[in-house]
Parts: sequence; structure tokens; C-alpha cells
Amino acid sequence: MESNLVTASGTLSLGTSVLTSLAAVAGWMWANGWGLTMVAGTTLWAWETVQRRLAAEALSRRTCLELVPTPEFEVSPEQIWRQGMQLVRAAGSGPWWTPRRARSLRVRLRADGVHPLTYRIEAPQTAYDLLKQTPYGHRVQATPVPRVDDKRREHVVRAVFTLHGKPGSKLREVPLDPDPLQPLIDAVADLRSELGDLAEVCVDLSPASRWHLAVRRFQAMQRAREQTWREAQQEARWLTRESADSVPVALRRLLDPAEWSGHPRGQMLMSPQPRRVERDVVLGKLAHSSGLVRVQFLVRCASDKEGRAESRLTRIGAALDVYAGASRLSALGFAVGPLRIGPDWRPWRGRFDEQWSTGVMRPARGGWAQIEELAGLLKPPTVAARLPVLETDMPTYVMGKDLLPQGWYREADGRERLLATHEDDTLFEVQSGKAGWGKTMRAQVHAIASAHNGRGLAFVDPHGDSFEDVARYIAHPDIIDRVALFDLTVRGEQDMLGCWNPLDMSDGQPRHKVTAAVVDAFAGALGWSDITAPRALTIFTKAVEALVAVNAQAVKAEVPEQQATIFQVRALLTDATFRHLAVATLDSEAQQWWKGSFPDLPREALPTVVNPLERLGSSPVLRAFLGCPVSGYDIRRAMDEGQVVWICPSGTGPTDRLLTSLIVHDFLRAGLSRRDLPERKRRSFRFYLDELISLDQESSTVLAEITEQLRKFGCRLHGMTQLLHRLTPATRAALVQNASCLSTTAGSVEAIAQVTDQWPDTITPRDIAGLERWRHYASFTIAGKRIGPLLIRGPELSEVFGKRAEPKKIGALRKAAHANAGALPLAELTALALAQEERVRTFLTTRSTTDGDAPQGEQYA
Repeated sequence: MESNLVTASGTLSLGTSVLTSLAAVAGWMWANGWGLTMVAGTTLWAWETVQRRLAAEALSRRTCLELVPTPEFEVSPEQIWRQGMQLVRAAGSGPWWTPRRARSLRVRLRADGVHPLTYRIEAPQTAYDLLKQTPYGHRVQATPVPRVDDKRREHVVRAVFTLHGKPGSKLREVPLDPDPLQPLIDAVADLRSELGDLAEVCVDLSPASRWHLAVRRFQAMQRAREQTWREAQQEARWLTRESADSVPVALRRLLDPAEWSGHPRGQMLMSPQPRRVERDVVLGKLAHSSGLVRVQFLVRCASDKEGRAESRLTRIGAALDVYAGASRLSALGFAVGPLRIGPDWRPWRGRFDEQWSTGVMRPARGGWAQIEELAGLLKPPTVAARLPVLETDMPTYVMGKDLLPQGWYREADGRERLLATHEDDTLFEVQSGKAGWGKTMRAQVHAIASAHNGRGLAFVDPHGDSFEDVARYIAHPDIIDRVALFDLTVRGEQDMLGCWNPLDMSDGQPRHKVTAAVVDAFAGALGWSDITAPRALTIFTKAVEALVAVNAQAVKAEVPEQQATIFQVRALLTDATFRHLAVATLDSEAQQWWKGSFPDLPREALPTVVNPLERLGSSPVLRAFLGCPVSGYDIRRAMDEGQVVWICPSGTGPTDRLLTSLIVHDFLRAGLSRRDLPERKRRSFRFYLDELISLDQESSTVLAEITEQLRKFGCRLHGMTQLLHRLTPATRAALVQNASCLSTTAGSVEAIAQVTDQWPDTITPRDIAGLERWRHYASFTIAGKRIGPLLIRGPELSEVFGKRAEPKKIGALRKAAHANAGALPLAELTALALAQEERVRTFLTTRSTTDGDAPQGEQYA
């Protein structure tokens, strides 16, 4: 207690002595005639103190809005002028007591390696209602955000830029296309957030003060008048020197004959007058106050790594050179050898930090500008700007993160980054371009990544060699049990092959949906429609309908191995006994067509239906694949269980196109059948399909229906084609409309134009036509936002999954893939298919005998 009292008494005595000393000094100054000076100084000090506190209070009451443009944002000079005038009015708002130094507005351009370049406006709170609506309309959204609160960085550099030039001279008028912000965007494009990189450019605006402007105009005019007087005086001196007895004058007289006669020519000297000073010429932009503002440019760069901040500041200074004209933006300070003396040095550093943290206006001598000069800085980046793709826009591919690799993207610093999209964001994809330019390889990388993510997929490869390419990368314990291989390129009798009966009713599918899928597949592949082949379409529909009914009964009788296949359509149409047995199993309504209409059909109507089936059956492999009763191929089961199904047709001929058409229509049927599952249980399933042209016919809309209807059922389509414009308009429109990824390689200008039409004002067909191999232009949809088009290099399997390759397990993978497909040796499967018609006949005969209906061979002939 005593110590506290002693301390308090000591402090009191010290304060008393200080006050006594100050009073003594004041008394001495008053006694010696310094009284008025003391009063004036005290008054100025008090006024400055009040002004500083009022400014600090006003600047603490600020609002911050971030301007977020849409990807299609375009701007006109008139919109920029209106925005500039709106900003000037906002800067002048605030309480009546706000000092002029605090009547300001800040435009902050900020890049931190997470966002390419954010555009914020910091203004008085009372200007919020004025600024929340911009002249840029719906293409720019003004969103309130909190003020920036940065963490401390190890290395920070500062700079103040001012307009350098004659008082009335202007900055260069920078066109709006390309975007004036592009040099600045490029300067900060390679910032790395993990290194703490940060770059900010603040443009502070304040309304032009009338008396400041009057003083500035007077100074400019006075300087111009003094210059004209100096020029007139210099001219007079030259004239006087000419008339004097100088050596040049004497020599001229000796050489002039007129001087020899003794009558020299008389000369009359007139004093030169100063030229007239043109006010508008001298004052330039200062001549008119409309759109004139005070401006200060503050730049600060920071990083946790030495040298990066200094390098960034240099690049930003170079970026501002785009405005250099009669006037230019130059950094304040001076160089002493290798040292640059400026805002980083004391005592200027404190002044900079105050301006930076508060926004107080203390512009340099040249801080006058017209709104038109600052046009590029009064708007966020437009569609004409090329923004870098950062990690927050598109992540880098990392295996196991539920990502899909899309391609290698070269960043501003020269590094390549493997861009990726999220599984759930990647719905439908369309690839177009020249053969052999990397479309299939890119799709393979995509598919393998999806398999490692635990997702299901089906890859239809009409070239038949892709499974060999990918096998080593999916021979993993967590994938191997999900792989099923249907390789129709086999030739040897002991080669393993799975089978598929499109009419199989083992899983209890609705009869009409199975019928529709098969009929639509044949009609699409063969070009049948109600106009081109109405009779063939009806006959085939009724035949498939009858065989599906037979199969439903076989399954019900627990003899699924006696189901019919599509090859029994021929027997149903041409074998009267088989037809009688089959029709007898139908209900009375279905029998009416066979009893009433079929007998009246001419025999020449049947080959249109039978011939395509004969072509299918002529191939031993296709006969074995489609001719067995119970399917090993079940795309609905593959969807629900997340299987990795690889289908390799033997080619792209008419028969193979018919088979692929069956597969695609079955995929549509299976996808729609997932209505019976709750949405949360619908596992996503990707379907990779090459050579779209061979599947797209005027009579078929299956590809369009897949993209339009299957998204909600978890199904995704990835299509590849060489010539997008050869697809039917309906299919092309549906694919492009719903594509979350659209890409193209080099190709003909006509073909590429179909893709570039979706990227207006960005990439032209000629930009793409000459691309090197493996190069693609692609756009992506990420979280509802389009990214691109970007130039990427297609990834290769070995560079993405090389460390995951298991070449020694390929044999085990094939064995498991065949087991999962229910594969049998080709010879055994062929024998089973050839004997299937007899098994179906036996089932029908047994059923007919059981029902007491003996066959009548010619009844429906």
C-alpha cells in the first residue's frame, strides 16, 4: 500500500513540474513579443488535431462491397462514365462534419492466389444504397463483404504511384478490348497462397476541391506565362547577338557585295512579343471540372518467402505502364545505387501505413485525373480478360479425392497442373476432333479415375484394344471384383466370352419396357420409322412382344434357361409350328393380331425384318453373345453394384452398329428403371461411348433422351465423335445443351465451329484448327459456373496412374472379369446358342400339352 502511495505521489510531482515548465516557457514567449505567434500556432495545432480525429472517425464508418461479374460481362464507355460519376458522388457523401481528407472512396484490387483478382469498393456507410446498384446491370452483382483482415507476412513492400507529366496532360486512352486490367491480371497470375503471396492495388478517389482546383489552374497558367516570357527573352537575345559586332557578323559583311559599296543595308530590330497563352491548351484536363477527381495509387505486396514481394511489385509497376501516354504512372521515390528510397523507408513509411489502413486522402502533386483516364480501373474484369485458373476454380487432381482428371494446364509461372472436376459436378461430356488426337486416351484416364473413386461405369470401345491399355491400372483389390469384360473380338474356340439376351426376363423387368428398348434399338440402327418402314416396325414389335411374353412365362415356370432370344424372331415369323406354340401362350388380345392381321401379310414383308437378324447370326461371336437364354450382361445390376464394365465390339460395321444400338437403348431403359430406387440410393454410373455418328440416326433420339432424362437417375454420358456437325440437330442440341464438359482437338474449321459457337468472343475455329496432337480446348462447369475455354494437354494413363500400375496382376484381372461376366469358352457358348431354339420349342410344347392345346401347324400359316 505504501509503495503505491509513493508511486502516485512521484507521478503527481512530475506532472506538476512539467506544467510549471510549460507555463514558464509560455510566459517568456509572451513577454518577448511572441504572443500572437503562440496563439496562432496553438490554434492551428488544435484545428489539425480536431481534423485528424474527425477524419479517423469518418473513415472508421465504412462499408465494403465486392463486385462480382458474370462470365459474359461486357462494358461500354458510357457505363464506365456513369459508374465513375456514381463513385465520385459516393466519395463525397458522409456526415456534414467529415473533413475533406476523409471524403474519399477506395477501389481495391486484390489477388492472393486463391482468387485471381477480386474487385472491392470501400466507401462511407451512407453511400451503401447508392453503390448497391451499379450501371452495369444484372451482369455485375454488388455483394456486401467484411473489411479485409490479413494475417502478417514476413516480407512486405510498398509503393505510391502518381501521375507524372505536365499538369493538364492525360494518361493514355486504353481500349476496353483486350481488358485494360489484363496486364495487372497477368502480373499476379502466378501468386501462390501456400507461400503467403499477396498483392493489392488501392485506387483512392476524392471529389475535386474547388479552391484546390483554382490554385492548380492558377499555378499552371502562371507557369505557362512564365515559359512564354522566357521564350520571348531568349529570342530577343538571339536577335541582339545577330546585330552585334561578332566574328560571324564581320565575316558575313566581308562576303556581302552590298557591304563593299559603303552603303550597308539598314536593319530595324523589333522586340519579340510573348505568344498568346491558350487556356484550354495549357490546362488540358484541368480546364473542366466535370469528371475531374483527386486520385492516389497505393500498392502493397507481401509474401512469406524472400524476394517474391519485390518481384511482384516490379511486375505491377510494369503492368501500370499500359496507361503511359503524355502522362504516366510512376512510383514516388529515388534510387541511391542499388537502394530504392521510398515508402518502405522512414519517415515516409508511417505516412503510407496511415493512408493504407485508413484511406485518408493525401495525394501527391500530380494526383488529378479524369474519369475517362481511369476507365480500366473503374470496373471489374470483363469477358475480354483472360483470368488464370486457380485451385479454388478447378482443383488439382489427387487420387482418392473423388475427382476426375481433365487435362494438364500450364500456369503463368510455367508449371503444369492436372486440372480436375468433382465427380458430382461432371454430368455429361462431349469430345470432338480429329482421329488419333487423344479423345479416347482422355476418356480412358477419366474412366480409370472414376473406377478408383469407387464409381461404376461402362466403356464401349469399338476399336477393341482399350482394355489392354487400362488393365494394369485397374488390377487392384478394391476394383478387381467389380470388373466385367465382354470382349467380342475373340476368335479362338477356348476364348472366354460373356453373353446377353436382350429379351431376358429373369430380373422381372416390365414387359413393355423390354419390348420398347429392343424395338427402338433395331429401328434406330436400321432407320425404321412409321414413314420409312411401318410394316417392318409393326411385325418386329409384335414378334418381340410375343417372345418377351414367352420368356416371362419361362421365368415364372423357373426354367430361365429355356427363354427365347432375338434369333427366335425368325422362327416365329417363318415356322408355322413354332408360331402356333408361341402365340398360344399369349393373352387373347395379343393373339388377335396374329390370328387376324399376320396371315394377310405378304411374304415379301418378312425379309425386311429377318435379314438383319440373319446378318447378326452369321457371326459366330455375335450368335454366341446374343443367342444364350440367361444374361451375364446386366447393365441395371452394374449400375446398382458399381461395376466397371468393359465392352469391346468387333468393329464399326453395320452389324456392330446394330449391336451397339442395342446396348445404348438398354442403357436408357435401365436408367429409367431406377425410378424404383430412392434418390439417395442411386449410385452414379458413367457410360463412355465412342463414334457417336454411327449410332445417331434421324429415326432415333436415344442419345438426346439419355442426356435429357437420365441425370436425375444418376446416369452420365461421355460421348466422342470426330464430326459433331454430322449428328442430327436434335442430338447435337441436347448434347451441347447439357454438357458439363465440352472439348475439341484440331480438325476442320467446319467441324470445330460447332463447338466454338458455344464460346462466343473467345476462341475461333482457326485458333483450334492447327492445334498439336494431344492438345484440346475445353470448357467445364464447376458448381454452376463455366470455366474456360482452356487450352489443355490431354493426360496419358502412364503419367497419371503410373505408380498404381500392376502389370503382374493382369492375368488375375482377366480371370475375375470373365467370372463376373459369366463368361464361357466360345465353342461352348456357340453350341448353347445354336441349340436354344429347340429348348424354347420344348418349353412351348410342354406348356401346350399341359394346357391341353395340341399344336396345329397350319392354323396361322
